[in-house]
Amino acid sequence: MHSLPYWRLSGFYFFHFAVLGAFVPYWSLYLQSLSFSALQIGVLMSLLLATRIFAPAVWGWLADHTGRRVMVVRLAALGGFVCFIGFFFGQSFSWIFLMMLLMSFCWSAALPLIEAVTLSHLGDKTDRYGHIRSWGSVGFILAVIGVGYLLDRVEIIWLLWVVLALKLGILAFSRSIPEAEVIGGSVDQDSMRQVCQRPEVLAFLLSSLLMVFAHGVYYTFYSIYLVEHGYDKGFVGWLWAIGVICEIGVFFLMPWLMRRFGLKLILVFSFACAILRFLMIGWGVEWVALILFAQVLHAVTYGAHHVAAIMVVHHFFHGQHQAKGQTIYTSVAYGMGGTFGAVLSGYTWDGLGAEITFTISAASALLGMLLVAWKMNVIKHQGH
Repeated sequence: MHSLPYWRLSGFYFFHFAVLGAFVPYWSLYLQSLSFSALQIGVLMSLLLATRIFAPAVWGWLADHTGRRVMVVRLAALGGFVCFIGFFFGQSFSWIFLMMLLMSFCWSAALPLIEAVTLSHLGDKTDRYGHIRSWGSVGFILAVIGVGYLLDRVEIIWLLWVVLALKLGILAFSRSIPEAEVIGGSVDQDSMRQVCQRPEVLAFLLSSLLMVFAHGVYYTFYSIYLVEHGYDKGFVGWLWAIGVICEIGVFFLMPWLMRRFGLKLILVFSFACAILRFLMIGWGVEWVALILFAQVLHAVTYGAHHVAAIMVVHHFFHGQHQAKGQTIYTSVAYGMGGTFGAVLSGYTWDGLGAEITFTISAASALLGMLLVAWKMNVIKHQGH
């Protein structure tokens, strides 16, 4: 590895997650302002994840076919920017559905390809991944706090302009990242199908699906839930940010944690924290201290789980399989898991109530924890 494009990669992560920080916590409030029902909001928010079932495979094929992963990221960034402009031209359910579908299709390309590009640039220094990825958390924090305070003072329609400006940042940084050579030295002898059919790989993918499923109600209804219980939007922004602030600390600690405890134990602990976290949110929304502690646990349920999962994918899928492995992980965990979580929460939110909906998330995390504990003995340490 010669010169690592640290700041260019970090800048891309910064704006990518700044868009998430402005969009995910507050978009449901914008949809609510358009008088959509809980089920309609759940369906629309699920599109952000539903496209990840098939879109990464399409973009991944294009990246493999051309051999230019960063070019594909640039193309998707441009498409996402153009599609988002469509939100300024209509507010009907069918129009919003179409624009979210198109925007999400483009959005789905970026992260798995950038993860693969970043790991290729890092070479054997994958312990620096958390440092680069942490800039995404910084972007999320600044966006989620800033937009929270902004929306306490201006109309919700201003959210569209903020997200559009941040998408322009993604577009700019995507043009600055150099292509990375695909490391093919340790190509797995097995085919992709054979790798995916290993019991430990199947267990990992299913457990990841269950973890993201558990977060579906959080990403879809958390802000609505808090606002309905009397929290102002500025404080809601801080609550989202607290979790990500703690997440940054975990990103920097992960190299030491992986050496000390190993990936399997980190995954099991993250699921255990998810069980506790979703029960506290569902049943303790009136207690500010509980809600604050639940947000601190985001550092584990997302931060530690995410880095450990990326390293497990890196462990299972070698060389030429690396980009495809990230794509499969994204499709199964975020595509299928996230979609099912968002849509089901839309059904249960009105029908069973918030408490039961969050309890279902805790049960999902419990199943994921049992799967990892049962089947992933192959992962002992960080392992490259």
